[in-house]
Amino acid sequence: MFDIQEELKKLPNSPGVYIMKDSSDGILYVGKAINLHNRVRSYFRKNVGRGPAIDQMISLIDHFEYIVTDSELEALVLENNLIKEHSPKYNTLLKDDKTYPYIKVTLGEPYPRVMFSRLMKKDKSKYFGPYSSAAAVKDTIELLNKLYMLRTCNRSLPRDIGADRPCLNYHIGQCTAPCQGYVSKEEYNEQIAEAMEFLNGNYKPVLKSLEERMHAAAEAMEFEEAARLRDLHISVKSVAQKQKINEGEGEDKDIIAMARDKDEIVVQIFFVRDGKLIGREHYYMTHVAEDSPGAILQEFVKQFYAGTPFLPKEIMLQHEIEEAKLLEEWLSGRRGTRVYIKVPKAGQKEKMVELAAHNAEIILTQDREKLKREEGRTIGAVKEIAKLLGLENADRMEAFDISNTNGFENVASMVVFEKGKPKKSDYRKFKIKTVTGPDDYSCMREALTRRFTHGMEENEELARKDMDASFGSFSKYPDLLLMDGGRGQVNIALEVLESLGLNVPVCGMVKDDFHRTRGIYFNNVELPIDIHSEGFKLVTRIQDEAHRFAIEYHKSLRSKVQVKSILDDIQGVGPARRKALMRHFTDLSAIAAATEEEISAIPEFTPQAAAAVVKFFKDRK
Repeated sequence: MFDIQEELKKLPNSPGVYIMKDSSDGILYVGKAINLHNRVRSYFRKNVGRGPAIDQMISLIDHFEYIVTDSELEALVLENNLIKEHSPKYNTLLKDDKTYPYIKVTLGEPYPRVMFSRLMKKDKSKYFGPYSSAAAVKDTIELLNKLYMLRTCNRSLPRDIGADRPCLNYHIGQCTAPCQGYVSKEEYNEQIAEAMEFLNGNYKPVLKSLEERMHAAAEAMEFEEAARLRDLHISVKSVAQKQKINEGEGEDKDIIAMARDKDEIVVQIFFVRDGKLIGREHYYMTHVAEDSPGAILQEFVKQFYAGTPFLPKEIMLQHEIEEAKLLEEWLSGRRGTRVYIKVPKAGQKEKMVELAAHNAEIILTQDREKLKREEGRTIGAVKEIAKLLGLENADRMEAFDISNTNGFENVASMVVFEKGKPKKSDYRKFKIKTVTGPDDYSCMREALTRRFTHGMEENEELARKDMDASFGSFSKYPDLLLMDGGRGQVNIALEVLESLGLNVPVCGMVKDDFHRTRGIYFNNVELPIDIHSEGFKLVTRIQDEAHRFAIEYHKSLRSKVQVKSILDDIQGVGPARRKALMRHFTDLSAIAAATEEEISAIPEFTPQAAAAVVKFFKDRK
């Protein structure tokens, strides 16, 4: 038994990381401390004004653990790793986990290449970036390879020089073929140096050279070459024009600001490389509780820079953060040179921070509008359905569908929608065990019986363990059961529920002659529904999803045995006779009911083969 008060007395006066856990050993919160003894004890003092979120977290703490470190810096790194690994419920979390593209120049090779990379390794290569658009990076690499006729192959040079013929790029004038020794190492590296100048933003020499070569080609009436140079000139100008925002100083820096609307937080980051704004990204922060803007930005800096390979010289923030010096020490150690964290108060730098904050506000506004539209499609649609059926709520809806091929491999799907959105973690599939042949009603009866029987058994088990229903796979019952059919399917579901003593509302999705949903069957009445309403669209999405999931499962089973049928098990009936049977009788139930005389009338069948078929189905009864 963990005695919190006794364990608090044992805490060391050392730096380290503490881990708060609940009764099921789940991690609630991870934090770091200069002094574990003082920091952890502070959580359990009364009336300290921590705010409701922290009070709630403390009420759930069953026990805690701690790891002692040699320094606060080590504790910072360990805290960051644990937060990233476990995503504790009460830590402020960076929601997105993006990796950025870089342009990599492989200077460690005698004949370097310009390549796309998402990792920045400690090698002899030169990295440019990060960039916000992978497509833009690929376009730039393609332009550089055309402009400077660089190699794109994986050949090991100079070892493989002359070992094979030059590739197509050489023949179309897009490579100088160092693989053949057609260009010296010195000349090729001059091309690489010019490409790197281009990546550093020095476009003027390239534009001037292209313009001169274009005019010279035109004067020499080499119009195809002139057109090629013209297209390259346009491409370079396009890239150059994207770099209009220039901060004025040729340094690398990130500019970070945020916008907040209650518990919604968006952090905007601008990437400035060599003085130019090359891109931007935004991130969402969750579990912010009553955190101050400075605390939120501090968590962002810790989590973001723990996962990105490139560290700028300067990080400009919108708000002051408490651990600025500690974070500078950590980031400087990772970068290998000094990193500065600043909060600009005036001038161009402050304007850049304001611009980032303004962009964050725009994203929040756009998201609110998007959320409003999404709520109409989801929560609004659920309310429409509940109102139509006269239910208090229909937050959790389950739908079932059956799939088979001529009665072989009968399967059922169960899809779950909560608040109008698919909850795929709760989807289930059933391989029907008791039904032979294409009998959808019997298949549905088995699937529903198994689903709700599992639910009842799980609820009994969870009750014994004093656990919530959310811990089970089937224990949470739907507010509404949707059947992919009309009265027949609904009656099957009601029979199953009544036999198990359960009360769950059931409605059917009634189809028209074109297999499109036309209405909802509920309480022995077909209710018309506006086909343009969000409620109707949600019902259709649920129906389509149940159908898709059933077919997908059936296909996966079918692919394992190809298109097997129970007819495969009849002795003396091969592929030709199976096909003849299916052509003549169309389904398995008709074959099973056929006499020897009826089967013998099929040209492919002998009396002995017909007798084998009749005996097979007779034995199965």
